[in-house]
Amino acid sequence: MNPIARSAIEALGLGSVGGNRLLAALPPADFNLLAAHFTETNLDRGTVLTEAGQPVRRVYFPHDGLIALLGVLPDGNAILTATVGRDGVITASAGLGAETARCRAVVELPTQASHIAVSRLTEVAMQSRAVRQMLVRSMDALLRQVQHTLVCNTVHTVRQRMCRVLLQARDSLQDNTVPFTQEFLAGLLGVQRTTVTAMSRILHEQNIVKVRRGRIYILNRAALEREACECYGSIRRLAMHPSAPLQPAMSAPTVEAPLGAQKLDQLDAGGIPSRSGNGRPGHVRSRLGIDGRAS
Repeated sequence: MNPIARSAIEALGLGSVGGNRLLAALPPADFNLLAAHFTETNLDRGTVLTEAGQPVRRVYFPHDGLIALLGVLPDGNAILTATVGRDGVITASAGLGAETARCRAVVELPTQASHIAVSRLTEVAMQSRAVRQMLVRSMDALLRQVQHTLVCNTVHTVRQRMCRVLLQARDSLQDNTVPFTQEFLAGLLGVQRTTVTAMSRILHEQNIVKVRRGRIYILNRAALEREACECYGSIRRLAMHPSAPLQPAMSAPTVEAPLGAQKLDQLDAGGIPSRSGNGRPGHVRSRLGIDGRAS
């Protein structure tokens, strides 16, 4: 992290904010514009941050952990479309004028996060080119991850996809113990629990993972990566190396037409509006078999 930015973070009493790489990379002056409006919170597994089609009230910057973005079908079933960790932000497009969420965002691994009201983030984005660039780059990286995931879900085997998800979780935790049940993992992959059990047994026999109640222990990370599809490496590179800075010609958004709402609709993870009512993070149950609690 930039030493000046680190000093600003510490002076403002927001030490853990530096855990989010997007915030840590901001110039100190631009970071300070945001920092005054941040609130820090702990997000438990299963907390629902956004619902597809519902208004976005707050934008979240995770410091660690992992948040799953789920495409939701009319019958309530959901499938993983992307994941967001400390390299990303939840509902970045809201800071540039989008009003509704495009997917359900559920905390997959517990995390601390800094969150900010959409209205405040929009104000700062209008003042700061660096903040606008950060939001647009994060949306671009997310769109490319969704495209990778779509291809992955279509052409790769369940075992390859399962290995990819375990590796992504391991990278976010920086720990070889992943607190996933087989039911939860089946929900993320959109398959039956028995399928995950069969795949786990194969990986166990190869001494790659060990499965215990509520935990999956990664015994051989290198072997797990060899078993995963190439999407793991591609998605990881997207997170570590976001797209290049935008050209100076980019102008500040206006209230009347903030960067074109119709274009922003294309830059967030897709989903079908759910039938939930008030649009706030709430208590829901999906195919994942997890309960969401309001943050």
